[in-house]
Order: sequence, then structure tokens, then C-alpha cells
Amino acid sequence: MKKIMALLILFSLTACNGQTKKEKETAKTEAKGQFKVNKTDAQWKEQLTPEEYEVLRQKGTERAYTGKYDEFFEDGVYVCAACENPLFKSDNKFNSHCGWPSFDEAIKGSVVYKEDFTHGMHRTEVMCANCGGHLGHVFDDGPKETTGNRFCTNSVSIKFIPAEELKKTKNQ
Repeated sequence: MKKIMALLILFSLTACNGQTKKEKETAKTEAKGQFKVNKTDAQWKEQLTPEEYEVLRQKGTERAYTGKYDEFFEDGVYVCAACENPLFKSDNKFNSHCGWPSFDEAIKGSVVYKEDFTHGMHRTEVMCANCGGHLGHVFDDGPKETTGNRFCTNSVSIKFIPAEELKKTKNQ
């Protein structure tokens, strides 16, 4: 029994040290509240719809298969619904049949990660690196031929910018 307890303690200590550099930096950023966009709850409630506030600020989840971007596959970029930080390129979107928009990769530096132990599960939460808004979770069951990741994202937490609109903005 003592050996088993010792092994369990040793395993839990090494598991805690298995955090990547990115995860440690994310934890530090979130702990200090050092997002570029910082607003009070009242300001967020004034800016966001009730559904956006529930998901982005209170870490809610929209019902599966109800979001407008689940079965949406146009060319462009997805930005944070709260601060318009570019998050995902349409080239990285795929149909995972899970009921939420799924991407195999985020734009470099656009998101931060946090361990999430809510609802009796161990997951990795994905948040906007600019404002800290909750986007969803990332899982390792995405397309193996690309990254193997599946960024399971709430439609209400993102907005789509069509490629034509991006081209107009660049040309101005």
C-alpha cells in the first residue's frame, strides 16, 4: 500500500511539471489579468448580447448544432466577437460533426490556454489572447493529417469576416 501511495504521489508531482512553456505563460497572463482589453462586467454587458456575455465572459456553452458557424464554410477569417482579434483562418476549419465550429489550428499568438476541471472533466480551455474571452476547448481528436487538434468553438464567441472584406481593408 505504501508503494502504491508513493507512486501516486510521484506521478501527480511529475504530471504537474508536465505543463508546457506556453501553458505556464498563459497561466501567468491570466492570473495577472494582463489582457490588452480589460473591461468591467458592466462594460461587457453593455457591449455584448446576453448570449455572447454568457459564453465569452461566464464561460458558457451554446447548445450543439445551434450556432450559425457550425455548417458554415466560406473563405475568410474568424475574429473574437468581443474584441475582433483574428483567431482562425477559414482554411483551418473542418466539419467535425460535433455540433460546434471546429478548427485544426488557431492563428499564432491569438489564443491562450487554461486547464479546465469543470463538469467533472479535464479539458483545455481556449480563450482570446487579447481580451480573455472564452471561445471553447481544444481536443486532440482533430484531423491526423494536419495538426491532430480540434478547436471546438462556440459560434457566439466568434464573428466571420469574408475574404472580400479583408481584401478591401488591405487595399485602403
